[in-house]
Amino acid sequence: MRRLPLLLGLAALLGATIMLNVATSVAVFVIGRLLQGISAAVVWVVGLALLADTVPREMLAQYMGYVSLGMTSGFMLGPLLGGVLYERTGYNGVWALCYAFIGLDFVLRIVLVEKKDLPVSTPDENGPVDSQHPPETKESSTENAALPNEESTLSQPTPKKTWTQKLPAVFTLLASRRLLVALFASVVQATLIASFDSILPLFVNETFSWGSLQSGILYLTVVIPTLVSPVIGYLGDKYGGRWFSAAGYLLACPMFVLLRLVNHNSIRQKVLLIVLLVFIGLAMTLSFPVIMAEITHIVAAKEQSRPKGSYGKGGAYAQAYGLFNMAFALGTLVGPIWAGLIKQDYGWGTATWTLGLLSGVTVVPCLIWVDGSIRKRRMKREARAETEQAS
Repeated sequence: MRRLPLLLGLAALLGATIMLNVATSVAVFVIGRLLQGISAAVVWVVGLALLADTVPREMLAQYMGYVSLGMTSGFMLGPLLGGVLYERTGYNGVWALCYAFIGLDFVLRIVLVEKKDLPVSTPDENGPVDSQHPPETKESSTENAALPNEESTLSQPTPKKTWTQKLPAVFTLLASRRLLVALFASVVQATLIASFDSILPLFVNETFSWGSLQSGILYLTVVIPTLVSPVIGYLGDKYGGRWFSAAGYLLACPMFVLLRLVNHNSIRQKVLLIVLLVFIGLAMTLSFPVIMAEITHIVAAKEQSRPKGSYGKGGAYAQAYGLFNMAFALGTLVGPIWAGLIKQDYGWGTATWTLGLLSGVTVVPCLIWVDGSIRKRRMKREARAETEQAS
């Protein structure tokens, strides 16, 4: 059941919001932030697992595009809405919006209908079905032919699990290089996005004398490209995520490096900054939906190679997205520290080109491992081609 953890996470968020709203000491702020982190962990892990449970796998990247759209919009619109409300309504006005969102979230989680709760209807053309003697279908007759009697089936020994298959799912998942690449890409994605939190508002204030409102509006340049996230997800479902993820990090690399050219106050410099941020937003949109969908595909591939049910009734989706949440949280921690420290000691230009270098490095593992090992896929294609020629 996914609803209860979601409601508990929301309760933690409400408590954190109240504490941060009324806090007058550092200790209360720290506890409030910890509760926020717990709530975020619950929402990410359970929410993405719920999505993986519900959405057909061949459409998963498309729906992850909506998740990416919502997540990036929240990250980037937060400073804008906070800046506007703080300027117009004061400190408590910002928190009023938070309480409103929590109330809406509470209603949505209450009305949530999980897939397992949906009524299952089986239309029968020949009339009502006798629950004790259901009509024999083509599938059931085929199964009966394959299994002539129950005793012979029961007498067959159940294959024993190897010692590696007895390990908790989290360990077997971490043994996958494909998953490690997806987690690394998630760390980099979060690092690049979160880095703006510590350096972009300070930079535009120092360079253009922009306040909180102008800085918040500037974040729209990164948000607007994410509107095409569902489209990118759809294309990723159709053609695979390898080239989209690699293209996203490859595009982000020069865009971050070119940010160092913005160094003085002029109209051209402001236009250049906006254009570069738009392309960075587009780059993040190319990679993020397919990377999130990749995690589900990895779990599905792992389940096929293990005995049925070895990952438990609900599978390993929640554990896999728990690892994703850890990776993304690590990136949101590393990004502001990385960018803030480098900007403070070496300047804006150095901070941006190092982020570009990080993005460029990520292209290589994405090309090799997203959608599975490119070497193994090539070997399979060659073997299939040889088989076709032989036949």
